[in-house]
Amino acid sequence: MSHARHPHRKPRRAVAFLVLAASLALVPNVAASEPATADPTADVQRGKASFYSRRFAGKTMADGTPFDPESFTAASKTLPLGSKARVVNLRNGKSVVVDIRDRGPFVKGRIIDVSPKAARALGMGRAGVVRVEVTPLAEPPGS
Repeated sequence: MSHARHPHRKPRRAVAFLVLAASLALVPNVAASEPATADPTADVQRGKASFYSRRFAGKTMADGTPFDPESFTAASKTLPLGSKARVVNLRNGKSVVVDIRDRGPFVKGRIIDVSPKAARALGMGRAGVVRVEVTPLAEPPGS
């Protein structure tokens, strides 16, 4: 039966999208060890994200720590070092919380570089660059 014959029925594709969107909202964040909330004073950014090459493993980041490809870390030009941010892949809705430990990216149009582990959690795959939303997070009290 086509949608045109039954205008009171929603197309299956739209229903499937709504179910997917609702289920993604219920998926726990894989990287969050403590609850963190959006910082109401910070600006949400939308733009392109890329990920670090594994060849940078062990290199010193801006905060003085060595880069670990299997950590949930990121580089930002604007967010404070040591802060946390939620990064959402706008194509698939997957999100991850990252620690801002480095400066960059230094490629025009990109707003954040994430570690390979964070890239996998975001479902970036071989795309290399995806559109994301970056929300700075307020630290839980006592952190």
